[in-house]
Amino acid sequence: MSTIIESAKAYEPKTTLNIADLSEVDVNLQLEDREGENEDGKKFYYQVAIVDGKDYRVPVSVLDKLKSALKIKSDIKKIKVNRAGSGLSTKYDIEVLA
Repeated sequence: MSTIIESAKAYEPKTTLNIADLSEVDVNLQLEDREGENEDGKKFYYQVAIVDGKDYRVPVSVLDKLKSALKIKSDIKKIKVNRAGSGLSTKYDIEVLA
């Protein structure tokens, strides 16, 4: 058993990282559907890729950019996701690596 203070020091809140935090992304990663709640208690849904036991949120705009890129090059294996801005004004773009 541990004390409250020991537990507090060891506590790390569960966070969902972003796919843009990865240096490269294998386009064959499996996605899982998740559900969350905003500050107003309204439910929202999102997808995550799990890499090394950590959840990385995959914005819909990244999927849209990849879909467009696949029309040009259908054999994409790896991408890099770039992020600009923050909050609701965040924009994502992808680079095809392989």
